[in-house]
Amino acid sequence: MRARVPGAVRKVEPGPGGGVIRFARSELRVLVAVNGAVFWGWDGAGPEPSYALAGACPEPDPRAELEPDTDGGWRVVAERVTVAVSRHGALEVLTPGGVTLRRDLPPRWWEAEDGGPARWMQRSEVPADARFFGPGGPVEGPRPRDGAHRMGNGVTGTGSAAPVTMPVQLVVADAGTHLLFVDNPWDGTLTLREGAEGAGSGHDRVGTSELRMEGGPVRGWVMAGTPARVLLTWASLAGAPALPPAWAFGHHHVREGAGGEDEVRRVVAGHLERGLPLDAVHLGDGHLDGGRAFTVDQDRFPKLPVLADELRREGVRLVSVVPAAVRAEDRRGEGVFPDLPDARVRYAGQAARGFAGVWHTVDGSVPFGRADALCLGRAAHEGLRDEVPADERPLVLSPSGWPGSQRYGGVWSGEGAVGWPGLRASLARVVGLGLCGVPFSGPDVVGGGRDGGCELYVRRLQLAAYLPLLRTGAVGPADGGPWEHGAAVLGHARVALGERRRLLPYFVTLAHLARRTGAPMVRPVWWPAPEERELRDCEDAFLLGDALLVAPVLEPGAVRREVRLPRGRWYDTATGRAYEGPAKVLVDAPLERIPVFARAGAVLPVRAEDGGTELEVWAPAPGRSGGGLVVPESGDDGDGPEAERYSVTRSGPRVVVRRETEDGAQEPSRPVRVRGLDGTGAQM
Repeated sequence: MRARVPGAVRKVEPGPGGGVIRFARSELRVLVAVNGAVFWGWDGAGPEPSYALAGACPEPDPRAELEPDTDGGWRVVAERVTVAVSRHGALEVLTPGGVTLRRDLPPRWWEAEDGGPARWMQRSEVPADARFFGPGGPVEGPRPRDGAHRMGNGVTGTGSAAPVTMPVQLVVADAGTHLLFVDNPWDGTLTLREGAEGAGSGHDRVGTSELRMEGGPVRGWVMAGTPARVLLTWASLAGAPALPPAWAFGHHHVREGAGGEDEVRRVVAGHLERGLPLDAVHLGDGHLDGGRAFTVDQDRFPKLPVLADELRREGVRLVSVVPAAVRAEDRRGEGVFPDLPDARVRYAGQAARGFAGVWHTVDGSVPFGRADALCLGRAAHEGLRDEVPADERPLVLSPSGWPGSQRYGGVWSGEGAVGWPGLRASLARVVGLGLCGVPFSGPDVVGGGRDGGCELYVRRLQLAAYLPLLRTGAVGPADGGPWEHGAAVLGHARVALGERRRLLPYFVTLAHLARRTGAPMVRPVWWPAPEERELRDCEDAFLLGDALLVAPVLEPGAVRREVRLPRGRWYDTATGRAYEGPAKVLVDAPLERIPVFARAGAVLPVRAEDGGTELEVWAPAPGRSGGGLVVPESGDDGDGPEAERYSVTRSGPRVVVRRETEDGAQEPSRPVRVRGLDGTGAQM
């Protein structure tokens, strides 16, 4: 079967922001929107309808026009990007200075003989120095390896939902950063091959990306700029991330057992009595009547709302599991799949049962796709939002998703791969999802007895303590907590969970900023300096916001590890020792902690011993300055309070912290603790 290709240009119809270019056997629509994003669609495909878009397609840029280019091609010149289309249909995205960011070759279609969906393929080229990031799925690192990657969210052969794999690709090169979103929910395969620079001009090998889809439209969006600009533009298209409630950044414990209300009380008491902070208990299928969604087993949970109120007074919320399929009694227990694309579908009654949120699972018998996951999240979020008190926000977690899912909640990625490779993969998934616009995610931390022992469990917990979502699971047959591994593990868990509790105000601030800017909470170390090539290859550390660099231990038996530090001064938060970057440093990593570094001049809101919020300030280098933003927790579901902006200056041994307001600099209204001057904290 021969493939159909566009052919040569026959006619051009300019329009606002671009226009339509008609070829011999196809047509291409190009649109540059006012936010700088570029839309392209073949064979009549337009930007709408789309599950991914938060609203209507943004208005076209009135200053961008389709004009003739060289060799019979056409181009659209905009403020942030230039789009060039050759006379045979290759589409090139260039910087305003004319440097190529990507080149998409003309697509090819294979028409079905029975008139069904046409399979299609598109090959793309990027500069030799470019590196691919994303797609937020089951890859070995935040930078996917050369080879084929499945683009799909179907149910796996094991009967569980496949991890999130979004058709979003972030490409970082010397020329700039750009994001590609292919708006097609069909299954497909993405094959990547990174480029290589040769010795001298003309010897470079470009990077390639080949996408093969089983059907669906050939359309997508491209946005270019700095990483922060790219994610801001992406958020303006796909929607701002939902703002989880403040308690969602605490410690969640998943209880899958079939015990009743007293068993839940026992688990909660076990944590609190041992000094382990606990903020939520997630009830699994064991609390449902016959596994039916929304139907609580009344024998084991006769007074669920009373239990929920009791736990809430102790600072613990209840979260219910919801299978995607709803069992119907009139169909002999058969699973019924709701019409999720119908925007009228809502969850009802969960808040009345005492639940503050829901987490989804997918039954292997249910035909569950990527757009279905988004619609399921929408049904849960909007249903709970209508029921919870006005000063609260609901929590929705899903194992699968599609661009736009972040508008309704976060992603839990389950236990993932076993063993130490699974630990590394769980970090990669969180980083990748953040670059795809999903800032709130995390793996489940389960007992390591079956795949690595106590050491692996401790390292998992230490990593998760610095990720947006921290969920632990049963570590033994008693369905309890870390104490089941003995006193040593309990001590390490107490330290990790205690540090997580201390950083809660910082996590809340990062969540507010993610909602407003689209910036991920967990970022690759190259985020502030993508031009530094060596940082692009760093996959064993990450930035938490712009203040902390976290270097988890990902190998068994390690008590020291090498850490690559970006430019500037960094403090080891455990010892207070200062290091000057860029550099590779070898630091201690005993079993009781992992290396964490604070950026000089950073301002972190942290939980004080009295339960309030204080500012932890890391001294700038002599003669330098710093600062940071703090967003206090807000109970409403709007944009929240204004960010508090702080500046930090240093003159000799004196560090001055000021709050910057419209009325000028003022003394901070919060307690301030300066660190980094002498290796210890000094109260101000």
